Amino acid sequence: MRVVDILSQKSILPQLQGRTKTDVLRELAHHLAQHTPGVDAEQLVTVLLDRERLGTTAIGEGIAIPHGKLSGLKDVVAVFGLSPHGVDCSSLDGGLTRLFFLLVAPEDSAGVHLKALARVSRLLKDKAFRERLLQGGSQADLHRMICEEDNNL
Repeated sequence: MRVVDILSQKSILPQLQGRTKTDVLRELAHHLAQHTPGVDAEQLVTVLLDRERLGTTAIGEGIAIPHGKLSGLKDVVAVFGLSPHGVDCSSLDGGLTRLFFLLVAPEDSAGVHLKALARVSRLLKDKAFRERLLQGGSQADLHRMICEEDNNL
């Protein structure tokens, strides 16, 4: 599984507006729902908040990988968002979160879901790459950066 297979250019939010974890999750979910037929944004928000109650998906180094499963999806889909100001997501390292990679998988797809999480984690592991993403840019710029890094894995 490659990130470029689940993340389209239109699924990138270069300037997240949310100031809280819930606001950002809502913003990401609504964006995904706009571009993914059959996804109910509020149902997705509920799934994401339920997952966050189990433990934060903010893994540190300014990264969060919120994720969940929805019935009706055929494939894993993703949304990437960049917060220019950072958000307190109760990160494991206590820092603010700026890079959000939302993953949503079909309800019955444990293996694919885990492969997507592992791939995104590997992609964001490189500090120099994270720093390039934090410089921002347009949807096209960020998508190009992500594709180039994904192809180098």
